[in-house]
Amino acid sequence: MRSISVDTRRALLAHRHRLAPAAKADDAASVARSLVALHATDPATVFLSVAARGRDVTPAAIEAALYDDRTLVRLLAMRRTMFVVPVELLPVLQASCADALAVRQRRTYSRFMEQAGLGAGHPGGLDGWLAEVEEATHRALLARGEATGAQLSADEPRLRTKVHPAPDKSYSRPVSITTWVLVILGCQGRIVRGRPNGSWISSQYRWSPIEAWLPGGITPVPPEQARADLVREWLRAFGPAPVSDLKWWTGWTMGEVRKALALLDVTEVELPDERTGTATGVMLTDDLGTPVPEPEPWAALLPALDPTPMGWQERDWLVGDHRPRLFDRSGNIGPTVWWNGRVVGGWAQRGDGEIALRLLEDVGAEARTAIEAEADRIAGWCGGVRVTPRFRTPLERELSS
Repeated sequence: MRSISVDTRRALLAHRHRLAPAAKADDAASVARSLVALHATDPATVFLSVAARGRDVTPAAIEAALYDDRTLVRLLAMRRTMFVVPVELLPVLQASCADALAVRQRRTYSRFMEQAGLGAGHPGGLDGWLAEVEEATHRALLARGEATGAQLSADEPRLRTKVHPAPDKSYSRPVSITTWVLVILGCQGRIVRGRPNGSWISSQYRWSPIEAWLPGGITPVPPEQARADLVREWLRAFGPAPVSDLKWWTGWTMGEVRKALALLDVTEVELPDERTGTATGVMLTDDLGTPVPEPEPWAALLPALDPTPMGWQERDWLVGDHRPRLFDRSGNIGPTVWWNGRVVGGWAQRGDGEIALRLLEDVGAEARTAIEAEADRIAGWCGGVRVTPRFRTPLERELSS
């Protein structure tokens, strides 16, 4: 069995994730393609992930890719997480992840609605009533072209119906079903999140019908083939890696992962690590013979939830002993400082715009100089925008105060 060292995996990461100087991208869509998908639970992550990897790619250029050129699109996909993905990958993600998620979300929300008595007396019951609301909401959005949830609820009053998610709990408060219906329609691939109300760190999005992005709608793909296509993309970006990492990243069952792998030409390899021992991983067979040149020395400041550290479940080969200070209790990683393929510290932006650094190990003068230069660049790139991660970590909180 071929053995792939940690140094080789870090070199692959540098090239494929656009972090080495020679690998920088000229546009936001190229960055997203290299990483399969950009984490977008925190809107700032998308922009700062591109900033770390782009060659003179400005916030305005990223906004243009998202809302004008529409080469990128937001959707809920793997692990019910928000991502920004290349528009050409949308059919794969819709069939492999979003379709099943739409069924689950509709079932969950329907349970709350049924408890509230919605649909009672409707000929089609709750399912028929909800389907009518979904259709009416989609028609209203088609008529407007773009709208907020509040605007759509004015057009379709049933969206303003309020439901207690947990009526037997003292903390429960009634909520309108507007967001629930929009989430269902989004997971079904019928509507997409458009430009936010505010700057690039805002998460209050307007909605657009899918027809405004793809006139013919999303091309159907058989789910089994879509899962295999997504696994191929992930292995090209994150392989070699243990199958358990792939299962975690996709959120699928192990059976679904193995069926997808069976449709691909993959090879098992050994992944030795002095810290954790040798694991078995998989990689695309045609990657085995690909030369991996040693990258130039590189420094990076990656944002919270960046897709590189969030691409694997097992991250000891990247993070080392620094995990307790860099992750929150739910496993979300905060802003990290990188040197030559591994995490060596953390960072935060203060109220005055300064980037505060904390190196957690001695990296030497060359690395320190490169890291400080990158911090200055990111501070300038942010301009007047101040970024506070949605999920705070111990070191980020300490540095930002």
